[in-house]
Amino acid sequence: MNIYQVDPIRDRRWTELVERHPRASIFHTPAWLQTLQSTYGYEPVAFTTSPSTAALQNGVVFCRVKSWITGRRLISLPFSDHCEPLCDSANELNFIIRYLQAILDRQSWKYLEVRAVDWDLSGVSDANVSVAAEYWLHVLDLHPELDGLFRGFDKDSVQRRVRRAERAGLVEKTGRSESLLKDFYGLFVTTRSRHRLPPTPYSWFENLLRCHGDALEIRLACTGQTPVAAILTLRFRDFVYYKYGCSDSQFHKFGAIPWLLWRAICSAKSHGATRFDMGRTDVEQAGLVAFKDHWVRQPKRLAYWTFPEHPLRRATTGWTKRLGSYFVSHVPNKLLPLTGRLVYRHMA
Repeated sequence: MNIYQVDPIRDRRWTELVERHPRASIFHTPAWLQTLQSTYGYEPVAFTTSPSTAALQNGVVFCRVKSWITGRRLISLPFSDHCEPLCDSANELNFIIRYLQAILDRQSWKYLEVRAVDWDLSGVSDANVSVAAEYWLHVLDLHPELDGLFRGFDKDSVQRRVRRAERAGLVEKTGRSESLLKDFYGLFVTTRSRHRLPPTPYSWFENLLRCHGDALEIRLACTGQTPVAAILTLRFRDFVYYKYGCSDSQFHKFGAIPWLLWRAICSAKSHGATRFDMGRTDVEQAGLVAFKDHWVRQPKRLAYWTFPEHPLRRATTGWTKRLGSYFVSHVPNKLLPLTGRLVYRHMA
């Protein structure tokens, strides 16, 4: 076998592979890759054993991340919860990974990273391999009837909070308008500040809207004219992805986030979706893990593998968290979006 490079944004063969492969997700799509490229300047590239004259039978997509702060590396994929190698056998994946390991030094890449749910990559290569980070991935099965789904959720943390929101008379606004995006982003900056993290740049969300079209939806909960919580979801095939949620802590008593999630689940099911992906959660974030456990009782383990084992990966994670906390502590809230624009691309 030989290895070939593919432009996953412009090469129609990549789109065809993503549309038919069972492991493909929203994070493999040209729309998502275009958002990464437009916002952060990352260069997407896919590696395959299929020659240019044939349809793609497999592929592993990466972004070339170049940062003067955190170095050069291949990541599959930055700011993406997971990104399965689109391979049908361990032999295919092993061959691609070994090829990439062989050229890392020549290309001045410090390491490559693969974010896999279904693949155990510990046996893929003979070279040093490490799990750089571990997460839980909560995916809700939408096949049961809505009543059965609702009864399966935690009574105190989900069912009662959804009913409380309904009694409070919250109003939901949905769509993808500029005004909805601005209300969403205002809550998003507030939430990130509360968690001592710099906010994702506003341009990221603008590009998400532009690239994903009707596959993206913002849901905003209001009491009167006041926005109190919002979520952003994406759809690909029969999956809906809950990607972002944010809220004003003054109104947590209303249970707006569980209410919005439930309404998004109802909408997803009514439009034929079979899975609702609630995203990754760091295993050390006990509170958030518990919140998602109330919706999905048996999450999957998600590992981020680095080849070769490299101390920079863990150092970068710790450094960027400290940097984010420093900026949030010392920068006025109105300047936080600027902070996000300056530092976020180095945090991949």
